[in-house]
Amino acid sequence: MTQTLWLFGTRLTIVADHTTTGGQYDLIEGYFPPGAQTPPHRHTRYSEQLYVLEGEFTVWAGENKVVLSPGESYLISSGTPHVVAVLSDKPARGLVVAAPSAFARLIEATGTVDETEQIDMALFDRISVEIGDELLGLPGDLPNA
Repeated sequence: MTQTLWLFGTRLTIVADHTTTGGQYDLIEGYFPPGAQTPPHRHTRYSEQLYVLEGEFTVWAGENKVVLSPGESYLISSGTPHVVAVLSDKPARGLVVAAPSAFARLIEATGTVDETEQIDMALFDRISVEIGDELLGLPGDLPNA
């Protein structure tokens, strides 16, 4: 069963999570409207693989900056500060594999059904700590290299 929620201006559809993968990974489809950007953050307990389906993603990961087109992917290792953004005037869509499973839990707990609804940041902070995520800034900030 899939579930679609909004988080920081992106529409995230949970395709698979711990309930269907035995905790091995999460599979999430992300839709980023033009200008969407995650806040700088890092995952301390899982890696994140981004695969581009449509559009173009710019990824800052540690000291690297890469621009990904359809069919390309990028692995963000656990512990790496990163930002994912759509800088063009067209939306982008991609798949994220988070391994082991944890990211879907954050989306399920803090995502909103309505894209204009505010995120409960106290809950976001609590779940982030529980799964080993660290928020390193605000949307629009870039990670320190």
